[in-house]
Amino acid sequence: MQVHRIELLQVRMPLVSPFTTSFGTQHTRLALLVRVEATTDDGRGGAADVVGWGECVAGEHPVYSAEYVAGAHRVLAHELVPLLARASGPNGRADIAADGVATALAPIVGHHMAKAAVEMAVLDAELRGRDQSLADHLGATRSRVPSGVSVGLQDDTDTLVEVVRGYLDEGYVRIKLKIEPGRDLDLVRAVRATFGDDLLLQVDANAAYTLADADHLHGLDDFSLLLVEQPLANDDLWEHAQLARTMDTPICLDESIESVADATAAIEMGATTVVNIKPGRVGGYLEAVRIHDRCRERGVDAWCGGMLETGLGRAANAALAALDGFTLPGDISASSRFYVEDITEPFVLEDGHIRVPRGPGLGVEPVPARLDAMLERRDDVTPA
Repeated sequence: MQVHRIELLQVRMPLVSPFTTSFGTQHTRLALLVRVEATTDDGRGGAADVVGWGECVAGEHPVYSAEYVAGAHRVLAHELVPLLARASGPNGRADIAADGVATALAPIVGHHMAKAAVEMAVLDAELRGRDQSLADHLGATRSRVPSGVSVGLQDDTDTLVEVVRGYLDEGYVRIKLKIEPGRDLDLVRAVRATFGDDLLLQVDANAAYTLADADHLHGLDDFSLLLVEQPLANDDLWEHAQLARTMDTPICLDESIESVADATAAIEMGATTVVNIKPGRVGGYLEAVRIHDRCRERGVDAWCGGMLETGLGRAANAALAALDGFTLPGDISASSRFYVEDITEPFVLEDGHIRVPRGPGLGVEPVPARLDAMLERRDDVTPA
């Protein structure tokens, strides 16, 4: 595939309500998009002019990880896109397949979310040219995926219970509660007491605790949770292993897993029995599939996490989550969970599930009027 033009777009999307975690509170999402114009093999001996879209899931500030929108924008414009262009092709135009993007960008250390956005855009364009869906390309076996919802910290326990009630009334099949020191056991106790033991319930600490909190975290064992997600720091695999040996609640790792090598190490040392696979965090959907395959080989549960994606990332996550090895409901919610208006046609909850797009590539694209209304910045970063 020969790339002719690459643009970076920043769009600011109002949230339906503030989303609070141990990292802080968000009122809007600043999303960084990659748009690629290319000519690609159509699979029938001809060529097709296509547009592909990618989404960088970095936050506006470097609190979940070291990556953030302004930094990702800069590294894409000044490092990754020029490197992609130099990888191959005449006149500074990249001639590359999606499965070669990771190798082409490997000289730049880290920046997984920015790299994932490039790979996603190239892959979308490539598949649109072949008239193949991302779901089919990845090997998806399901037409829809169960939908869980992530519930942020609330002002008080009564409000939390009512928020959870509202999501259950909408049909979500799994609830994830954000927790932090000082706001944890009482919240879980109230939700479990209100909605009973049949509710699929898990918690996410976003690395807010230390091993010194182990005795306190053991209190979570009283609530029959699916898992506790990332209780300790992202670089504390050994300490997660120590905690896992003393808890009945399964330990799930999120921020700690940035590659198939990380996943393998964590599984081997007993630091996790569940993996949250976020494509942006691990460098792209192709690496995400490799982690999925490793979890399946080792008999480890996996699920697809969310990063407040627009409809573009939501479509790709649904395609990924439709693989057989995703054994637990993921964070692929309806567009209305977070956004007043999505930049694509909205994803809608259907009997607790999200339908997997089957159109070419991602199967969705931005609605021009919506994109324009939320656009804050647009840069052509095609190498001269």
